[in-house]
Amino acid sequence: MWLIGATVVDGTGSDSVSGTAVRIEDERIVSLGGSPPRGAEVVDLTGMALTPGLIDAHVHLGLSSDFTRAGTFDLSAAEQAADMFANCRQTLDAGFTTVRDTGGIDRGLADVVARGKVAGPRILHCGPLLAQTGGHGYLGAAWEDPAAWSTHHLPGLAALSLVADGPDEVRKHAREAFRRGASFLKMCVTGGVVSHYDSLTDTQFSYEEIAAAVSEATARGTYVTVHAHNNRGLRTAIEAGVGCVEHGSEIDEGMAKLMAARGVAHVPTLSVCHALLADATEAGLPAQAAGRVGDVLDGQRDAILAGREAGVLIGSGSDLIGPKQEHRGNELVLRSKIETPLQALVSATRDNARILGIDHEVGTIEPGKIADLVVFAADPLAEPAVFNDPARIPVVLQGGRIVKDHR
Repeated sequence: MWLIGATVVDGTGSDSVSGTAVRIEDERIVSLGGSPPRGAEVVDLTGMALTPGLIDAHVHLGLSSDFTRAGTFDLSAAEQAADMFANCRQTLDAGFTTVRDTGGIDRGLADVVARGKVAGPRILHCGPLLAQTGGHGYLGAAWEDPAAWSTHHLPGLAALSLVADGPDEVRKHAREAFRRGASFLKMCVTGGVVSHYDSLTDTQFSYEEIAAAVSEATARGTYVTVHAHNNRGLRTAIEAGVGCVEHGSEIDEGMAKLMAARGVAHVPTLSVCHALLADATEAGLPAQAAGRVGDVLDGQRDAILAGREAGVLIGSGSDLIGPKQEHRGNELVLRSKIETPLQALVSATRDNARILGIDHEVGTIEPGKIADLVVFAADPLAEPAVFNDPARIPVVLQGGRIVKDHR
């Protein structure tokens, strides 16, 4: 297959190049440039822009239904599965060929997508995240015995969190997450916005507990990422050896320097803040949930700028929850307003691939890489709004196959 005529933005941070042909054999990019021989399969993309497949490094595919109804057994497993499958399809149609699920699924959903039974992005996941009793990620009712929290799981499909208190329980549940197919671990080390029993200023898990998870991840050749809003919890996690932080809404110059020195990456999540501020009820949350967003949005903006100055590897995640997750691309639009559209694209392609540990396979348009590619009807570097408009994404390729063609 030859893709011809497009303006190529290769995801490396280099300037775009007009009209460069991209040759694909089997699932990989073979070469850039040249002309297709007689009889070759040619896809004419004249007037369009070609980028690497987008990567969302913070998704919750297991939270694709009304948040409250799903959590209170008001929806059947079949309906929740249907919502997840639809979310996978629309994620792919929006140009996201890979995602990192940071809590909510186990290997069942990832496996059916990988086998081609359900159309969707390549999924890397942590299985159920690790939460402490009453901490972020634990959503049991106030009257409910915490020991009953696991009854909310849908085996093979959805499991938001495992509750662990003490290093031994953390170690046990880390191993259980890996048994369920996790390729990394996630812990919640501070309070969160969508929480029942904590505040954003709370810290969660001790050094010893976090170090136990890091030890288990290291034994598997992988890493721990942490949900963290305040720097006290984040500092403890960094000292314990984690490799990545989600949100990071208090990261300042000093913290950014520490992260850079320790090689800790940062995945900001702006889209969910805007979605909750606009209407939290669309996700199935009470309207007052928006009040917990507080300074999180401005804090993440400042954290991006501080991290750039310090040399932190900064990825891109949407963190959308609930039934309306079709606007993942808004994360790149929002980032384009803080940085440049090119920096936003690189964060969502090359740099996310580095954070996920798959940059040898995807994230840039280079020979040898898997042909995960997205075609935009307009140049997103000149018109970043196109990042968030699936109708203006006529073609998506995943593994060298055209999985969306609306030309």
